[in-house]
Amino acid sequence: MASLQDQFLKAGLVNKGKAKQVQQEKSKQQKIERRTGTQSVDESKLAAAELQRKNAERARELNAQRDAAAQQKAIMAQIVDLVQKNRQSKGNGDVAYNFTHGTKIERIHVSNAVQQHLMAGRLVIVRLGDSTELVPRVIADKIAERDASLVVRVKKSEAVSEEDDPYADFKIPDDLMW
Repeated sequence: MASLQDQFLKAGLVNKGKAKQVQQEKSKQQKIERRTGTQSVDESKLAAAELQRKNAERARELNAQRDAAAQQKAIMAQIVDLVQKNRQSKGNGDVAYNFTHGTKIERIHVSNAVQQHLMAGRLVIVRLGDSTELVPRVIADKIAERDASLVVRVKKSEAVSEEDDPYADFKIPDDLMW
């Protein structure tokens, strides 16, 4: 196969004088490099290596994002499976139970027995999208390990009150309806 230079000469894109001049410059450069022992910097090779490095880095970032999304999807599937297998009945819904989810106050209707289990902490509320489900505390702890934002905890700890608080002696009951 003919060299690229020969192909250009045949096509008439380059004349013989210009081809000979380029060949002489190339041989001069190689002779200078051999004499001095230095290597000339080939910018095209450096640019190609830099481009290849950037492409590899970009591919690694995309793979990491794809892996993280797949892992998050798998975790969500595990949570949905745990909730579906272990959800408890809300009862006949004669008592309204209020709880806070984020900054909003939500309400579910449960039976009296289920309300007692919620206040005692044996049952825990889990929010999956728009649905509210009740699961045992053990399952809620497993869900919280995967994604704590889905679990609604009923706080039973005493709030730290200041000494100047005039309402420190008044406790708010768990079954307060408003």
